[in-house]
Amino acid sequence: MEPNSSSNDNNKMQLQHHSSCLEIATMEVHRVVPPRHKSTIEKLKTRLKETFFPDDPLRQFKGQPLGKKWILAAQYIFPILEWGPNYSFKLFKSDIISGLTIASLAIPQGISYAKLANLPPIVGLYSSFVPPLVYTVLGSSRDLAVGPVSIASLIMGSMLRQEVSPTQNPVLFLQLAFTATFFGGLVQASLGLLRLGFIIDFLSKATLIGFMAGAAIIVSLQQLKSLLGITHFTNQMGLIPVMSSVFHNTKEWSWQTILMGFCFLVFLLLTRHVGTKRPKLFWVSAGAPLVSVILSTLLVFAFKAQHHGISVIGKLQEGLNPPSWNMLKFHGSHLGLVMKTGLITGIISLTEGIAVGRTFAALKNYQVDGNKEMIAIGVMNIVGSSTSCYITTGAFSRSAVNHNAGAKTAVSNVVMSVTVMVTLLFLMPLFQYTPNVVLGAIIVTAVVGLIDVPAAHQIWKIDKFDFLVMLCAFLGVIFISVQEGLAIAVGISIFKILLQITRPKTVMLGNMPGSDIYRDLHHYNEAMRIPGFLILSIEAPINFANTTYLNERILRWIEEYEAEENLNKQSSLRFVILEMSAVSAIDTSGTSFFKDLRKAMEKKGVELVLVNPLAEVLEKLQRSDDSGDFKRPDSLYLTVGEAVASLSSTIKAPSANYV
Repeated sequence: MEPNSSSNDNNKMQLQHHSSCLEIATMEVHRVVPPRHKSTIEKLKTRLKETFFPDDPLRQFKGQPLGKKWILAAQYIFPILEWGPNYSFKLFKSDIISGLTIASLAIPQGISYAKLANLPPIVGLYSSFVPPLVYTVLGSSRDLAVGPVSIASLIMGSMLRQEVSPTQNPVLFLQLAFTATFFGGLVQASLGLLRLGFIIDFLSKATLIGFMAGAAIIVSLQQLKSLLGITHFTNQMGLIPVMSSVFHNTKEWSWQTILMGFCFLVFLLLTRHVGTKRPKLFWVSAGAPLVSVILSTLLVFAFKAQHHGISVIGKLQEGLNPPSWNMLKFHGSHLGLVMKTGLITGIISLTEGIAVGRTFAALKNYQVDGNKEMIAIGVMNIVGSSTSCYITTGAFSRSAVNHNAGAKTAVSNVVMSVTVMVTLLFLMPLFQYTPNVVLGAIIVTAVVGLIDVPAAHQIWKIDKFDFLVMLCAFLGVIFISVQEGLAIAVGISIFKILLQITRPKTVMLGNMPGSDIYRDLHHYNEAMRIPGFLILSIEAPINFANTTYLNERILRWIEEYEAEENLNKQSSLRFVILEMSAVSAIDTSGTSFFKDLRKAMEKKGVELVLVNPLAEVLEKLQRSDDSGDFKRPDSLYLTVGEAVASLSSTIKAPSANYV
């Protein structure tokens, strides 16, 4: 008795809901209007504009006289012409303080990162002199501090070392580094000029967080050579080879080096902690690396520590950057290697530079043009490759110091460059006794900030698949290699995108009582099915990659409905309504899918109805529809509510069917 009573109550509720649908059958039904006709040229123009010029950079030229257009063009190419005429002494006072502050960080970091890339330490200083000057003229960020960065240095050094030894053939290694920098700059500038910046978006946030954390650990482990005083160290980058090398060479450990390294590492980490917790004390963490270099150099010089197991940099060449265009090698057996190295380091450094620039632009509420940044970073690396510089970009640590120090414009980069220039000309002999162990401690302190545990925890809470991508990048970098780990993470990210394309989300909609609103039945418990109607929402573009899946999924929806209908003795299925507001595009396979679906439904006595197809989708459907099925008013509606209200009047089911 109780099941029958429950079934009768359910049927009565459906009858009442069905009756309410019949009552709103008089609702005004709006006609679906075909889109305005556009020529193929117009469509192509619109598509190209939305793909390559979503920011419409030419809008500022509209309605301007010819002279003004030339000025705007010059300002667009050289942003310094836009803010330079309004530059004041007040701004310069802020920029000179921030410039000197980041110079105190850039000098020791430049030397350290060059050693990380297996290059002469002087190249790190060269790379902190010319590129910032180029960026000041072409860049659009006020806060970006330009110079070598740890990750790009690590990748370049490890990739080039696979074929050429930096110790046995240092000249060739240097030539390959400059050539890879040229190709990296060429890739970066090309992406900006061709408006292809969306390519770097394949490096998702999850990928970058995992990659940066893994690379930071690898970079730190590589510094064990300097921190322990080991002479014979592995050339491999993985966790296992590095740790094996550390413990197989315990006889080479130097207690003097370990003691000095531990003391300065603790000092640097403490100052970094102070700077992080209290941004107003940014100068503490910013000046700590230079203070460490000065103190350690004085200690080595005073106690002749270089004769007691502590290795030092040695004599560095004085003078400004020598030209290096004659060292670029565009032929020979290593051309493929330098092109691949340039591509990977170029994209990684470009991604980091743009991300850093946008982060600080958001804090100060101004815009950074991504394509301009690509061109600026690319050109500065092309110029840098001809002036003895290796790959550079905007570094997060230096940019954070630059921001906290109160930088107002890119002139802070000029101040930093001038400071580095003075160092190159007059202060190089002072670095002769700088111990390598302190440079290792500086690198470890700098890369620790790349391990973002809170961000990883946030990704775990939001999206488990993204967390898997992040974990693959992290573990791949640690246990395989930097480039393979990145490739694995990008591959998994692309696989996720392919899954979303080939398996688009489809949901069943129900009516919210007392309204003409229709929502997902599994999301809103109060939503109710409409007898005789199967209402589905397709939430993705329809193309060759997903038409088979959609056809199978929709037919399964129908079979499930019919099975439930037989079980509950409900009214037979009359209409399948597809809500298509989220279907942004369709191809020829998609139009064939709709025709085949309609034929399959006709055999079942079910009518296919489309709701709110977008202009491009509607146009293609009607062009492919020789029989005119998609042009009939009763097969196209603007809203689900209007479709149900209009079609309900055609269902003549006696009340006996529901009670």
